Amino acid sequence: MNAETFKYNKPFELESGKQLKELEIGFHTYGTLNKNVDNVVWVCHALTANSDVFDWWKGLFGNDNYFNPDEHFVVCANILGSPYGTSNPLSVNPVTGQPYYLAFPEFTVRDIVKAHNLLAEHLGVKNIEILIGGSLGGQQAAEWAIIEPERIKNLILIASNAKHSPWGIAFNESQRLAISADRTFYSNSPDGGQKGLKAARSIALLSYRNYKTYSITQQEEEDSITNDYKAASYQNYQGEKLVNRYNAYSYWYLSKTMDSHNVGRNRHGVEKALSLIKARTLVIGIKSDVLFPIEEQQYLFRHIPKSAFAELDSFYGHDGFLIETGALTNIITSFFKTDVKGKIIELQRTA
Repeated sequence: MNAETFKYNKPFELESGKQLKELEIGFHTYGTLNKNVDNVVWVCHALTANSDVFDWWKGLFGNDNYFNPDEHFVVCANILGSPYGTSNPLSVNPVTGQPYYLAFPEFTVRDIVKAHNLLAEHLGVKNIEILIGGSLGGQQAAEWAIIEPERIKNLILIASNAKHSPWGIAFNESQRLAISADRTFYSNSPDGGQKGLKAARSIALLSYRNYKTYSITQQEEEDSITNDYKAASYQNYQGEKLVNRYNAYSYWYLSKTMDSHNVGRNRHGVEKALSLIKARTLVIGIKSDVLFPIEEQQYLFRHIPKSAFAELDSFYGHDGFLIETGALTNIITSFFKTDVKGKIIELQRTA
């Protein structure tokens, strides 16, 4: 396992037409590229994750897991705007010599993919055997498979969509309202907006899990309690946990980036864009997901030409894609034993 930084010392033009004077990308690699250059597994991570996929996707990625360094050359790049090694709002603006903060240019999912494309060229990765991502990671993976259909051989999209929904945008805007209500967010300091970020994370958790999840994991054992509920403590704990490892500015920008996701933008619509994907594709939906409802994955399945679909029955909701690694392994194993050949094949459901 290697943690590295790729520096692109030329102007990086964004979809908006604005530029970053220079670009840094933090990334991890595991394993080695084989002689045939056909063992690349590229992971696109979600909102607040980092590039160390062996740490946060244990059970699916690891030395003894389905995706392992003995068989695969695994690459995971930290996304644009994230504070884990890639250019982000707390990076120093070479023009001013000060951190960008809210002067950082807004960017889209396509800009993230464009940055990853530069890294792929730097690493000598001509073809990607398997491109996989969940949530915002799935949005990136879908974009990449449309932008470079010949490069991506197999595509795995988990708990994601073709276009971010009004429901998802509303959740993100609510989180941004919480952040902007914290006046320190405008203080231009690294710890600005921390109270707002804590509140935003609490809002987000409600979309990552669901009613049943909380009923099972945060249920009170005593009927006499009138304060200090488990659910309340959980929300506070998770909010503090994010504050201790993240910053409000990156969170603000990346929530807007997720909102920007629309594969049909300037491509004659979503269905036309999805039809451009040539990769053999597995779409996985989570039955209890309230943030990315399973209808969104079914839509991807119907409109990506060579696709298969699997439904994951998990009470964890959207977070199930990070937790149910055993079930995901079984689904992915089944997929690679399935001869898609352009047919619509529904994989066996996993309980």
